[in-house]
Order: sequence, then C-alpha cells, then structure tokens
Amino acid sequence: MGFEPPQRLVRTLGERYGETTAAEWLGQLPGIAGEAVARRGLEVERVIAPGGRSGLVLLVRRSDGSPATLKIVPPFAAPSLERAALAHWKGWGAVELLDAGDDDGADNPDAAGGALLLERLHPEVSLRSLPEAKSLLEAAGTVRRLWVDPPGDHGFEMVSERTAREAAALRTTADDTLAPLVSAALAARDELCASAAEIRLLHGAFGQGKVLAGDRAPWLAVGPEPLVGEPAYDLARLVRDRVDDLVAASSGASSARRRVNRLADSLDLDRERVRGWTLFRAVESGVRTLRAGRRQSGELLLEFAGWL
Repeated sequence: MGFEPPQRLVRTLGERYGETTAAEWLGQLPGIAGEAVARRGLEVERVIAPGGRSGLVLLVRRSDGSPATLKIVPPFAAPSLERAALAHWKGWGAVELLDAGDDDGADNPDAAGGALLLERLHPEVSLRSLPEAKSLLEAAGTVRRLWVDPPGDHGFEMVSERTAREAAALRTTADDTLAPLVSAALAARDELCASAAEIRLLHGAFGQGKVLAGDRAPWLAVGPEPLVGEPAYDLARLVRDRVDDLVAASSGASSARRRVNRLADSLDLDRERVRGWTLFRAVESGVRTLRAGRRQSGELLLEFAGWL
C-alpha cells in the first residue's frame, strides 16, 4: 500500500517522540496500514490530509459497503488509551468505535501499534468552520458530554502526572526573558494540582479542530489524548483556539480574558481554575514549540499567555 504520510503527522511525531523513533515507525507504516486494511477486509478510498497529529487516518469502506474511518496509531502514542476512552464514551459526544479489538500485529507488535476502526464523520468540516461565538457554544456542549466518571479499573494517566513531566521540562528553560511567564505557569500548576477535587475522564487535547460534523449527531469529538482530572484542564486549548486571530486583533487581550470567563461560566467551572490551566498549558506549549524551531507559533502562544 503506497502513500506519503501527511507532513503534519511526520512533524508532530518527530517533535513529540524524537526524529529517530518517528522515522522508524513511519518507514514501516505502508506495510502496517496494508496489513490492517487486509485483516478487516477494507477498501481504502483515500488518506485524509492534513489529517491527525497522532496517527494516519484513512477513509475506508467495509466489506458490506458501509463507510468508516481507519486510524493507525504508533505504539509509542498509546493507542490502547484512545481505544479505551472511545469504548467508555460509547459514541456519547465522541466518534464511535466500531471495532474494539486490538490490532496488535501478532508478528510484529512493536511496529503495528494499534488500528482503530471508527464511524465515518466529515473530516473537512470541523467547528473551525463556524463563526467564533457559535463554535465555542457547540464546543462547550460537546466537551460537557465527555466529562464522565472514568472506569473503575482505568489505566489513564492523571492530570497531575502528565503535567509533572511537562513542568520538569519547563524548569529547564534557559531563556531569562521567559522566566516570569514560566514561573507564573509553574506556580499556577502547583496550586491547581494541590487543590483539585472533581475527577472526570477528559479528552486531553480538546479544541475546535477536534470536533467534526457527523450524521449520527451534529458534532462529535475525535483524537482524544485521554487522562483523568478536573474538567477545567480540558478547556485550556479551547480557550486559545484561533490564537493568531486573537493576537492580530487590537482587543486580543481583553477578548482572551472574556473567552476564559464565558467558557467557565457556560460549563459551571471556576474562572480562576480555567485561567490557571490555560496559562500553564499555553506556556508549556509555547516553550516546547520554540524548542522545536517553530518560533512564530511559539511566540504567538507566549504572547497569548502573557495576557492571562
């Protein structure tokens, strides 16, 4: 099965997991994809581009002719956790998992990773296609459905665990000009983790681009990086959606703060907790993006963080 993996996937895997690790898996991807397709008796229509950031996404037809989507995720991106979260949501607010079985590649499990057969959504239509006010309203309604009690025997990471690793990396920031923002972000994270109470299953990477139009429901979430913690954490990336538009506007700073308040109020969350997680996650993403050499994107995120 021949194809070129989308460049967004190549770049993101390289930044997150290292160029060598990513390149090794990507080199095996055509064979992995071909095996996953053949095992399920699927017919491939096309690769979705730019596609997802954690795996290859294919539009396929099942043996009965019904449309579906096949997502192939490398083993180092923990496909079992995405599968477990989707299975727990059972299509409530999220794309439905059609095949709950593991695709662990008996002959080469380390290479195969996981393949998830999902219901077909409309990948070209996300909440980004709507005006801002409408998109935020629909996003809030969607993410609220995902915040359910986690399974009793879950293996999901806690917010405190994931952010502890991120905080450790942040503390190594050598740029003195970033020290005030980094210190504020670390302090916010420490205070939030020390006082968190409500525990829910979270999407983990929720934003307008992760909510696609569907037939079964108007809007459904895709691409979770699931973890367990307080819902306020899950709004942080949503708050900074379309950050380039915010930065370009003369009222960007006040608009960002209003967005924090509007989202927190619409979901009955504490404004300061939403603001604190938004600050930490924006600074962490901004510094990580700078380190990856994407200066313009990193500076946008850090400018946004400075408004909070």
